[in-house]
Amino acid sequence: MTDPQQPTPEEILPHAAETPAAADPLAEALARAEAAEAELARVKDGALRAMADAENVKKRAEREIVEREKYAVSGFAKSLLAVADNLRRALDTVSAEAKAADPTLAKLVEGVELTERELLGAFEKFGVVKLDPVGKPADPNFHQVVAQVDHPSAAPGTVAQVFQAGYTLNGRLLREAMVTVAKGAPATPGATVDTQA
Repeated sequence: MTDPQQPTPEEILPHAAETPAAADPLAEALARAEAAEAELARVKDGALRAMADAENVKKRAEREIVEREKYAVSGFAKSLLAVADNLRRALDTVSAEAKAADPTLAKLVEGVELTERELLGAFEKFGVVKLDPVGKPADPNFHQVVAQVDHPSAAPGTVAQVFQAGYTLNGRLLREAMVTVAKGAPATPGATVDTQA
């Protein structure tokens, strides 16, 4: 006989009769395989991204090295621009009449011209090119416009005169040219303006 105080097995494990049968081993193996494939795809994606990032860093470093080599002389070249400016100013101050009247002065001017050509040749060897914008449209990327002047033979917006030469280093602006820009021909008295346009 059973003790009325003692619980029955059904009371101890009320859900024991409801437990599912053991899981299907094939289904478990398929689930694990799918989980492993998903993990493999995630790891593979991460590895591909890391390789792409490493390749981008390598390319960026190579570009920076090329840029550094290409523009390493920019500071040195900028300091020599004043020398080129002074040589040009010295040549511009001597008139043709003064050179013709004094053979010694003519030889001196010839030596300064030779020095200027040598300096500009050395500049070009290292990628420093003097800008010659006279007669070309003013470009705010390369020219600093200091004044506008009436210039009947020039189209409006073109460079009429250069006060200070500009230079580029391997196509990159080293110093902008200081220029005056033509306003164009002044209006003639009695001219009419087309207001229908």
